[in-house]
Amino acid sequence: MALAVEVLRSGGLVAIPTETVYGLAADASQPEAVERIFEVKGRPRNHPLIVHLADVLQVREWVAELPELARRLADAFWPGPLTIVLPKSARVPHVVTGGLETVAVRVPAHTVTRRLLVAFGGGLAAPSANRFGRVSPTCAADVVADLGGAVDLVLDGGRSDVGVESTIVEVVEGAIRLLRPGGVTVEAIEALTGIAVETDPGGRPRAPGMLPSHYAPRTEVVACELDEAPDVVERSAAEGLRVAVIAPRPIDLSRIDSRIDATRDAVVWYWDAGGDEESLSHQLYARMREADVSGADRIVAVLPTPQGLGRAVRDRMTKAAGGR
Repeated sequence: MALAVEVLRSGGLVAIPTETVYGLAADASQPEAVERIFEVKGRPRNHPLIVHLADVLQVREWVAELPELARRLADAFWPGPLTIVLPKSARVPHVVTGGLETVAVRVPAHTVTRRLLVAFGGGLAAPSANRFGRVSPTCAADVVADLGGAVDLVLDGGRSDVGVESTIVEVVEGAIRLLRPGGVTVEAIEALTGIAVETDPGGRPRAPGMLPSHYAPRTEVVACELDEAPDVVERSAAEGLRVAVIAPRPIDLSRIDSRIDATRDAVVWYWDAGGDEESLSHQLYARMREADVSGADRIVAVLPTPQGLGRAVRDRMTKAAGGR
C-alpha cells in the first residue's frame, strides 16, 4: 500500500481492484500523470475519466455543487458501483474531463482500493485497466496480459464481484439521466428517488462507455435475442466456424448437439448463466476472454432482457458486437 501511494504521488500508474472492474489509476490532480493513462490505453483525449474518491466529503472538493438529489443517490449507493456526473470544481484538470465542465465521481466499495484512497488522500482518475475499446479486466492477471510493463504497479484484490462497470448517471435540475447502465440498476434508482430515469439523448460522450463500439474481445461478437440463438449458432457452425456461446439462460441447441464438446475443442463451446443475472454480469468478461484463448472464430452473445443487471450486460454485449 505504501509503495502504491509513493508511485501515485510521483506521477506513476497503479492498477487498482474495484468491485466493478480493475482500473488504471493516476493522481487526478497531476495532468501529466493523467496523460499517461491516455497514452497507455490508446484512449481518445476527449473521452472523460471517472475520479475515484474515499468518501462524500472528498467528493465535495471535486464538484462545484452537490445537489440534494445527488446527495440522496450518494447516501444510498456509495460506496458502490454508481458514478454521478456533476459540474466540476476549479481543481479538476480538463484532461480528466475530456475538456467538459462536468466531472464523473465515484466512491468505490472494494476494500483494497478504499484503503488506498484513504492512504493517498486525494482523487484517482481511473478508467478500466485495458487497451481502449477492449474487454475490461476483472482480475490482476487480465491487467498484466493487456498492459504488461506499461503499468508501474498492480494491486491484486482478487476477482471483481460485479464484473461490469459502474452505472453512470447525470443529475441535472432535478432529473436523472442514464449515461451508462451498470452495477446499480435503474429500478433501484427509481425506487429510491421516485423519479423516472431518463434516457440519454446522445451526442458527444459525456462519460466513459458511451461509444457505440466498446468492450470488445479480439474474437468477432454477434449479438442476438434468446429466441434467435439456435438459428444463429447453427448458421455459424454450418459455416465451419468455431463458435463460443454466452447466454443468460439455457437455450435449445439439440439440432447441433453432436457438435458440442465440453473440451471446447469442437465447433461449439456453450455456457449459460442459468437465468442468474448476477452470475452473467460477474462472468461475462471472463467468458469473452476464455473464448479468445480457446481460438473461437465467433462469439454468439445471447442478450438478456433489459431489466435489472440484464440492462448493463445487454449494453456490453451490444457494444462488443459493434452493430453485428
